[in-house]
Amino acid sequence: MKKRILNLFAVAAVAISGVSCEKFLTVEPIDKMGADTYFKNELELELYSNGLIQSYLPTADGLGYSDYASDLFCSKTSSDYYRPGIWNSDKQTGWEVGSWRNIRRANIMLEGMVRAQGNVPEEIYNHYQGVARLWRAYFFYAKVQNFGNVPWIDHALDIEDEVLYKTQDDREYVMHQILEDLNFACKNLSADTKFDGVINKWVALAFKSRVCLFEGTYRKYHSVNPSTNTPWTNQYESANDFLNECVAASEELMNSGKFALHPSYYDLFHNTNIASSKEAIWWSDYDGGELNRMHELTWVVNSSTYDQQVSPTKLMINHYLNADGTPVTHEGKVNINEELTGRDGRLTACVHHPGYTYTKTNGETLLKQTNTTYTYNFYQNVKFSIEMEENYSKGKNDNDYPILRYGEVLLNYAEAKAELNNGTLSKEDWDKTIGALRARAGVVNIYPDGGWDCGWLKAYYGNLSNILTEIRRERTVELLAEGLRVQDLYRWKLGPRIVERQTNNQGWQGIWVPKDMVGGMEYNGGKYTFTNTKPEAGLGYNVTGSTADQNHSFSEGDHGFLIYNYKLEWKDRNYVRPIPQTALNVNKNLVQNYGW
Repeated sequence: MKKRILNLFAVAAVAISGVSCEKFLTVEPIDKMGADTYFKNELELELYSNGLIQSYLPTADGLGYSDYASDLFCSKTSSDYYRPGIWNSDKQTGWEVGSWRNIRRANIMLEGMVRAQGNVPEEIYNHYQGVARLWRAYFFYAKVQNFGNVPWIDHALDIEDEVLYKTQDDREYVMHQILEDLNFACKNLSADTKFDGVINKWVALAFKSRVCLFEGTYRKYHSVNPSTNTPWTNQYESANDFLNECVAASEELMNSGKFALHPSYYDLFHNTNIASSKEAIWWSDYDGGELNRMHELTWVVNSSTYDQQVSPTKLMINHYLNADGTPVTHEGKVNINEELTGRDGRLTACVHHPGYTYTKTNGETLLKQTNTTYTYNFYQNVKFSIEMEENYSKGKNDNDYPILRYGEVLLNYAEAKAELNNGTLSKEDWDKTIGALRARAGVVNIYPDGGWDCGWLKAYYGNLSNILTEIRRERTVELLAEGLRVQDLYRWKLGPRIVERQTNNQGWQGIWVPKDMVGGMEYNGGKYTFTNTKPEAGLGYNVTGSTADQNHSFSEGDHGFLIYNYKLEWKDRNYVRPIPQTALNVNKNLVQNYGW
């Protein structure tokens, strides 16, 4: 399977570099060099489709970075988007010509492929139409997530097209069109194994599951369209309509018998051949051999030069259950050597822990110390990290990255059903979704009925039912660093959590340091200090006690939680980004998003 996918990328690369396909995948030459004769047979449909994969397949670096601007990670500098007085429409991008080219390419295929009618079997024709419509839905969904209301464009524009100067369409209409594209794709895309790893029926169903959960819960928890600050009209679909569509798509995939959870959570994210896993639905394939296609997720979390220097927060650590299925109630006031033992197996699969090792280039295996020059609150993310010395340079990873996987589908199904049923979920549905994920993680499966209590978690997620609180907690730990956390908080209307960080906006909360360990804490072969002087490189923090921005301090003055201070600010307008000023200057019919 891996070789076949690599060959696909090779073919796509050749196609894009040649006369026939490169010209199609740029805006300008489409109208100049025989585009009116292309798309006339199956080979040309396949080549163009492979070109879209080659150009737009999500990457490990793109997806793996996006969670670092959430509530779960501490970073040296954070995102300018949440810094007071920094972001405005002059800084915003995403509306320039190049950012719409991907939609144009999908529309070019849809318009041009009518020439293949009669030349290819109907099911093949419908499959490739489904490919184009899924990509169009994918691109527009990203636009809606960023901007809310956007112009819906269903044909390839030319320079004289009046649509270039139209105003935005209402989000409800755009999402209606996205759903139509997804429904067509789910119905018509092939389930043939020859399309595994690219665009097929299962990719469409999984993506529809994600999109419909997003929009359904967004409409439920936001009383108004954030682009206009006006109530939803439900002219097309309601919140519940989207949630029902999520359940239906998830159910079809779950009942197919084709997918199952990978036996090992750890192995799933350190696997160089994820195509062999029954959990993988759509993935980004990496290989250090034939194509030398690599990513940098080991380097990112092991670098003192990467500009953000990210590390998990205490909040994230506290999300993981104990192995006996009970929640953390001590809020993390325990030494790290004790804190990271006896927990959900996903915690040690994702976070540096006692006994954690790495392999030197000479083959020697040693305990790996936490380097405090790039772990700003001591915890270190290792979810995708390959702990071999040669991988600590930029761009050396060849482990595959899951874009859509069965574990997410189970979570989508559970959440949508609970939202539709007033915060409840049957024991049967619980066991085949949340219970199955816990079983893989080595956690006792406790059904959170009326006796379940974890006050701080319920408060954090908005005092929902025990079931919904637990589903959100489970989603947090299962999908860590897979690019979904920020938009999860947005759809739940919990954007302020990104800046509050459980510290009244005083910074990110890290490890608990007891008073007797301030001068020296033993951890995994290293001794770390927390003083008001510069420590030995990589083995401690300068804890000044200052509340100034970008400084370390202790929550209790001379001990306590290690706090990294960095001032952030939330405004409700942040749920959608501003329309770039450059776009407003060019098109006077565009309307700036509310609050910007």
